[in-house]
Amino acid sequence: MLTEIIREAWVALKRNYTRSVLTMLGIVWGIATVTLLIAYGSSFRNILVNGFDAFGKSVVICWPGQTSEQPGGQRAGKKVVFEKADLEMVKATAPLVKYVCLETVRRPGIAYEDRMVGTAAIRGVCPEYGEMRNEVPSEGRWLNSSDELERRRVCFLGGRIREQLFSGRPAVGETVAIGGVHFTVVGVMARKIQLSNYFSSDDESVWIPYSAAGDLWNTRYAAVTVFEPIAPQWEKKAMAQVRAAIATRQQFSPSDQKSMQMFGRDEFRPVIDAITIGLEVLLTFIGTLTLGIGGVGVMNIMLVSVEERIREIGLRRALGAKKIHIKLQFLTETLLIMLLGGAIGVLVSYVVAAAVGTLPLMGPLFEDDSGKADIRLHISSITLLLSSLVLLVVGVLSGLIPAFRASKLDPVEALRYE
Repeated sequence: MLTEIIREAWVALKRNYTRSVLTMLGIVWGIATVTLLIAYGSSFRNILVNGFDAFGKSVVICWPGQTSEQPGGQRAGKKVVFEKADLEMVKATAPLVKYVCLETVRRPGIAYEDRMVGTAAIRGVCPEYGEMRNEVPSEGRWLNSSDELERRRVCFLGGRIREQLFSGRPAVGETVAIGGVHFTVVGVMARKIQLSNYFSSDDESVWIPYSAAGDLWNTRYAAVTVFEPIAPQWEKKAMAQVRAAIATRQQFSPSDQKSMQMFGRDEFRPVIDAITIGLEVLLTFIGTLTLGIGGVGVMNIMLVSVEERIREIGLRRALGAKKIHIKLQFLTETLLIMLLGGAIGVLVSYVVAAAVGTLPLMGPLFEDDSGKADIRLHISSITLLLSSLVLLVVGVLSGLIPAFRASKLDPVEALRYE
């Protein structure tokens, strides 16, 4: 029975070939719009999330502050500092912390031959810092434990600093002067698309072992403490453990929020989700409205078709066709138009996506021409699924009104219709 209904629907569509094709064009345009807008929103979200992940997928930065409470007779306003003993206390008493590291920073200037960059942030860190902060070398290597233990004068360069000092020449193995002291370049990083930073962007930073930073300035007190919880879901509890460990050593209240300022992924994850999910919903809504306009066109044509085929409907009812058969007939014709138009629309969206390639987003901002920070209209299986669901909903809604109108016709009146 279903096969017969589909065959009859196909014959009915071929009977008015030009009208069917023109009606289908609205659906083609609508589904292509929905698919491309969903693909755009998905790519935008991925770029934004990757830009924040470049900071570190589960890293927390702690700034020292001043106490605001008076536990055990201690005065308020005591200045909190970060020292090596605090690091050891955290390692010993904070089981939810995977890595912890002190970081010190100055801007003594870095030079190579006659090229000088006085604004570069020189950052003394531990070997685990690279994994915590996603500092991935494009050439050479990151700082290792031997560099720290042996106080080696080695450095790792950010992408922009590398370009300013060496242009296109290889940098690994070369010697640079940091604050007048010679350091060997052991690794460099490609340009980093990073939407969050502190002190300076990673592109404009240079990293050296924390122990070697002591050759350049006083590193007894660190600028910040950086740590990573054992898993992202334990971030809040790990923050509490770190605060408690440092509070125990320095004798202030673990509940004193002003003693240390902590910034982790939980701080800006809601912002990322609000921006990206909101944009995706908006783009999908706009595409659905566009497809809905095409659906209204289909509904209008099907209502005209009902008017033109009233005698045919009356004859079929007189010969024993039930209301459900008439409903299915017109609903099938509507869905056939929608599905054929949808299939063509998906093909059109693939062609458009291939023709467009990439759309500039953050590439120009970060002076990156690799395309990794630009929109790519990648049509994934999820995108096709969402587009198909939207198409199916619009198709059913467009076909219901004509189908119900046709099924409610009185057979006698329909046969007498001129």
